[in-house]
Amino acid sequence: MSIAFISHSDCGRHDTGWNHPEHVGRLRAIPRALRYDAELFETLTHLEGRHAVEDDLILAHDIKYVRQVRDLSASGGGRFDADTVASEGSWAAATAGAGSVLDAVDLAISGKNIRTFCAVRPPGHHALRDHAMGFCLFGNVAIAAHYARKVKGLERILIVDWDVHHGNGTQALVEHDANIRFVSMHQWPWYPGTGALDDHGPKKSVWNRPMAAALPRDAYVSAFLETVDAAAIGFTPDLVIISAGFDSLNGDPLGGFTMEMPDIDRLTREMVSRATNWCGGRLVSALEGGYNPERLGEAAVVHMRALV
Repeated sequence: MSIAFISHSDCGRHDTGWNHPEHVGRLRAIPRALRYDAELFETLTHLEGRHAVEDDLILAHDIKYVRQVRDLSASGGGRFDADTVASEGSWAAATAGAGSVLDAVDLAISGKNIRTFCAVRPPGHHALRDHAMGFCLFGNVAIAAHYARKVKGLERILIVDWDVHHGNGTQALVEHDANIRFVSMHQWPWYPGTGALDDHGPKKSVWNRPMAAALPRDAYVSAFLETVDAAAIGFTPDLVIISAGFDSLNGDPLGGFTMEMPDIDRLTREMVSRATNWCGGRLVSALEGGYNPERLGEAAVVHMRALV
């Protein structure tokens, strides 16, 4: 079975500066770590993703905002908020990131590569319909979910997010579609301050699992899997999408969870098993957070090995 690794060189053009937590070194760490696992490197299908176009982006975002990102980038860049910046290359990076995840959806549906890891940046799970937030410009995973439903004709999508921060943008972008269910396990209280346990969204399609920092490792793994299984009751997804945030690892500078590499392995294998039972194994994973580049690279390799 062929598992794909999708990225795009343009994702490196989003220039935040080396003092910003979300810098290009995060992405470079992944192929560097992958070189140390020759067997995995040879097993993967290595692909360059496409660029999303405006019609793709407006599946989840307001057209005025999409054009704002394009125009700010074309004018040399600027700042959306205290955390989120654009450079001259950010439009190319953001559209390549979103397009790579759309390509992964196409591959999963066609059966050519039923599972894919997308090494992309900027991340996406904080981006809202009409503005950027939390390092994120476009909601890569949310766009992919709407694309799978509205363009490719799938009926039910399950998004699961184990980033240490609540995926407030993903929730906001999908919570009005009852056939897209969203699960987020995240540190609480923590940025961005959303994702309360009793917040299930207007269609009751959201499962938030806020967790305290510094708990035993297994507490996070067990809570995540329990919540995924609760979300799947009476709902068999046609596609599983993972927001793979590796800032949930112990020692990440922007989080307080305690997970280690074996936990990433277990979470991935458990999601592969569930996807196999639900939808023939169709699973798309997209990089979100993770701000210790060396740990991020190692975790991505562990994740891809488990996808295989």
